[in-house]
Amino acid sequence: MSEHSEPLPRAFRWFWAGEAVSGFGGWITLLALQALVVTHLQAGTTGTGLLSAARWLPYLLFGLLLGALIDRRARRPVMIATDLVRAVLLVLIPLTWWAGLLSLPVLLAIVFSFGAATLMNDSASQSFVPRLVPRAQLQGAHARIDGTNAVAETAGPATGGALLGLIGAPLAVLINAGTFLFSAAMVALTRVDEPARATNTHTHLRREIGEGLRWVYRTRALRHLAVWTHVWFAGQAALGAVLAVYLLTTMNLSYLWFGLVTAVAGVGALGGAMASLPLGRRLGTGRTVILAHSLSAAGMLTMLSAQYAGPAWAGIALLCVGQGLHGFAMGAGNSHEMAYRQAITPDGLQARTNTTMRSMNRAVIVLVAPLAGALAEWTDLNLVLGAAAVLFAVAAIGLWFSPFRAARIRPIDEPGD
Repeated sequence: MSEHSEPLPRAFRWFWAGEAVSGFGGWITLLALQALVVTHLQAGTTGTGLLSAARWLPYLLFGLLLGALIDRRARRPVMIATDLVRAVLLVLIPLTWWAGLLSLPVLLAIVFSFGAATLMNDSASQSFVPRLVPRAQLQGAHARIDGTNAVAETAGPATGGALLGLIGAPLAVLINAGTFLFSAAMVALTRVDEPARATNTHTHLRREIGEGLRWVYRTRALRHLAVWTHVWFAGQAALGAVLAVYLLTTMNLSYLWFGLVTAVAGVGALGGAMASLPLGRRLGTGRTVILAHSLSAAGMLTMLSAQYAGPAWAGIALLCVGQGLHGFAMGAGNSHEMAYRQAITPDGLQARTNTTMRSMNRAVIVLVAPLAGALAEWTDLNLVLGAAAVLFAVAAIGLWFSPFRAARIRPIDEPGD
């Protein structure tokens, strides 16, 4: 039996179930928050840019510190606690709405707090996976997570689009609050022996943060991936700042079509996740990621052309093709990036490595998203969408001319980089 055909451990399956259900709810919330900003609060692309920045600002402010702290602790209790906190924060949105207190600053404050809890949960959960599955199964495990995320990315926006019309954006987020409670229960059922922290708990935090930074940016195997991933996130930040406004105003989609077009990215991501293993075997980790970034650039150009298609159905078709290409790219590439960096990182550095990468990536979003939103207000949405395509292409070109192009996840008995 091959390493890829071996069943994944039961502990991973409990964890996976929680991730899948909360991921479904997360896409409903994202759609609802964008609708709140664009249609209820009338904040336009500036508001959606600020929303994206508030969501990821905690990664910039606290990410490196929390990564070091979580490397000192068992990861399962952190995941349970932060799932519960996120459920409570989401309940505040309809409560403030009912009380007549919901404004853009209030929503941004809730989203900022939600982002801080998500930062802690992400840091713990991503570092938890290598404790649940053997190294040889990491890429397969992440491909399965990506596959269920893709299903959530399809079903969540489609469901969310219907819910926005039926119960409104403020109430739609309550679905996600319930999914976080389910996720907390699943993680509580996930039993695994978590090793004691290898390093002295009295070590200065600044030194530990420095160790994580040096591992990411001085390790040949990670440095190029990290830098060009930051460029990719600049493109994603530009896209996130304007996509909802582009679909709801420029393309004049209804809530239902807004949800359905957004959901097509999930269909593409599911296809990408299913194709990630054969692509990796044929092309290797590095070339698979490069191909994925190239497809994202093509997807942006396709969506940009939709406004010139003529008949409404042709524009929607082009939007779906563009969303599908971008979704496929993320589904195909993400598991390879995650598995590669986890496979070469020692357990004692896992949380710091994951959080350093995510913090720097989200710092890019915090800086770029408001600028992209403001630029779209001052100039034109098309300029920002075109810039997203260019940034995705630059990330692909940069990785092609780096040593990462030849990267592969080696079997466990082979030496690392």
